[in-house]
Amino acid sequence: MSVELDVDRGEFPFKMKDLCERTGLERQVIHFYIQQGLLPEGKKTGRNMAYYGEQHVERIKLIRKLQHERFLPLKAIKALLEERDDAFSPDQQRMLSDVKAHLSFVGARTSDGAKLAGEHPTPTIALSDALARCGLSRRDVEELAEVGLIAVLDADRAEPSLSRDDLWMLELFGQLRASGFTRELGFTAQDFTMIDEAVTTLFRKETVLLARRLAHLPPDEIAALVERALPILSAALVRAHDTKVRNFFAAM
Repeated sequence: MSVELDVDRGEFPFKMKDLCERTGLERQVIHFYIQQGLLPEGKKTGRNMAYYGEQHVERIKLIRKLQHERFLPLKAIKALLEERDDAFSPDQQRMLSDVKAHLSFVGARTSDGAKLAGEHPTPTIALSDALARCGLSRRDVEELAEVGLIAVLDADRAEPSLSRDDLWMLELFGQLRASGFTRELGFTAQDFTMIDEAVTTLFRKETVLLARRLAHLPPDEIAALVERALPILSAALVRAHDTKVRNFFAAM
């Protein structure tokens, strides 16, 4: 008896060739996403047969969007997707998606007028220009990319580029280098990951709190609350870190 009867074809209507047609990707790419844990496996009906649902199509589109509009490396995409899937129920994810539509900073513009990723790709800057602007070495940028803090685009070409959204990271790391935190003293891009880890932990708690306490409100009201709170929380984070450092040395 065929085990295909165990698959809900209403929920999982697509074969691999259908998934390829709907996403425009080759099967090797889709299999790679599955192997890397970016995409859940399909419902298997045999050793070489599986069926896929609309959720697979949407996940692949999201991965491609984060790759090509936000220029996120696959390591960062996987972390974002795992965090979202682990922390939020499907209903909460839909609620947060509705809130996103009301946030003014989604698709906002950078200080130099360039449009950020929303429905259009983020502007880029030549790697050589970024290095000159930030006072960093090619090795510094490659290491920032290796730890997943930025993405170098077309790294194998003569003139790679970066997302302009990553410039703040390079500029601040360049300022640290200029202030004396040199490679000779042992400071590398790996040390910068502690900032990302701390903010990731904070952000995870913030979003869970938001999803639990504000879910009964309309999405536009939630978005308004987020936009009012964001600068306050950002300022609190900076002041709290400064106070922690000052108090630590005061106690020495």
